[in-house]
Amino acid sequence: MRNASDIIRTVSRHTLAYMLFSISEMFRNYDQFDPMDLLIVHAILNANVINVMNDPSLDEEFSSIHTVEPDTIKQGVSRAALSRFLSLPLETVRRRVAGLKRRKILAETKAGLIVTEQNAFKFGNNHELQKTNMLLLTKLLRDLKRAGINGPDDLSAAKVVVATKKAK
Repeated sequence: MRNASDIIRTVSRHTLAYMLFSISEMFRNYDQFDPMDLLIVHAILNANVINVMNDPSLDEEFSSIHTVEPDTIKQGVSRAALSRFLSLPLETVRRRVAGLKRRKILAETKAGLIVTEQNAFKFGNNHELQKTNMLLLTKLLRDLKRAGINGPDDLSAAKVVVATKKAK
């Protein structure tokens, strides 16, 4: 069995590369947007579909590349929650959200902000970006396997080390 610290370092190195490649592709696909706005849009997108990802039947229903989650089932997010999640000043989030609402990318619901299903920029439904993500994820999984990490069971020693450090 590998040393837990080695596993943590290996996983961190490979997942950081995956995240950076993903962000780079996102910036490349949406080069007409400020990176901060893209970060906000994608954080809202993620919050909007947490309920879908946590419900196996909804996850299956909206799993097709040709299916978009309707605005009516999206879970809204508040500006304050977004500010905390992204560690951004609330005023920055407010200002950026106002601009994104003017561009009809975001809408306000009773539950909070959503990325609209009909946004003209295909946020949440960009097939090219989704296909690129599949390539990047395949590379991540292949790289982890090559490093001796085949699945979650290979991370158990590292989880103990992380849990111990949190408890202190």
